[in-house]
Amino acid sequence: MKLLIVGGSGHVGGLVLPHLAQRHTLRVFDLRPPASPEWEYVSGSINDLTALCQAAEGADALLYMAMGHKEYTIPEAVTSNLDVNIKGVYLALYAAQQAGIAQAVYTSSMSVYGGDLLKRYFPDEDLTPDSSHLYGFSKHLGEQVCRNAAREWGIHVNALRLCFPISEDEWLANTRFGTPTIATTAADVASALLAALEYQGGFQAFMISGDYEQKIMNMAKAKRLLGWEPLARPTS
Repeated sequence: MKLLIVGGSGHVGGLVLPHLAQRHTLRVFDLRPPASPEWEYVSGSINDLTALCQAAEGADALLYMAMGHKEYTIPEAVTSNLDVNIKGVYLALYAAQQAGIAQAVYTSSMSVYGGDLLKRYFPDEDLTPDSSHLYGFSKHLGEQVCRNAAREWGIHVNALRLCFPISEDEWLANTRFGTPTIATTAADVASALLAALEYQGGFQAFMISGDYEQKIMNMAKAKRLLGWEPLARPTS
């Protein structure tokens, strides 16, 4: 497939796009060039509907990876989070359906939940998001934009609630048997994205983390519908 990846030049994109490029052709839409010059690059803003529509032409699926600022600073963070996590999601999905794209993945975040995630238990994805922090709140609203797109335009949209994506080396250096972790290796995030690009079930949200013992997050839904579970294991 040819993937239109909106926001693919960011931190998460740098981690996972090399994995995705092994399976698909990539077209990155971003204000900055992506990590590899081998990937097709289209410079543009998520606020530019015309540019998004042009970038969507000829693509088979949309992967929305743009992120707002997690720092809560008024007014910069307000503008960033609302534009990137809500308005940008809507415009990208609109451009996708105009181009005939019927499959999309939205990189949401476990930040849709408030408090210390390591001190909570998440039995399933139906647990109501409750973050009052601007970033998490706006990511939740972005999920609702995706839900609306599935209803209004018939696009299949899978929202992946990612949890601290990091490199394999960093994950192994900081993870020990018997100590719960929710950080996720790049390879595990990439395999979740690949699976989500194939699954068609209207709108669905999935928890994605490196909690391989599932002491904090019950990821049975991802295993049942996507055939995905974290494969990374600590070495000590």
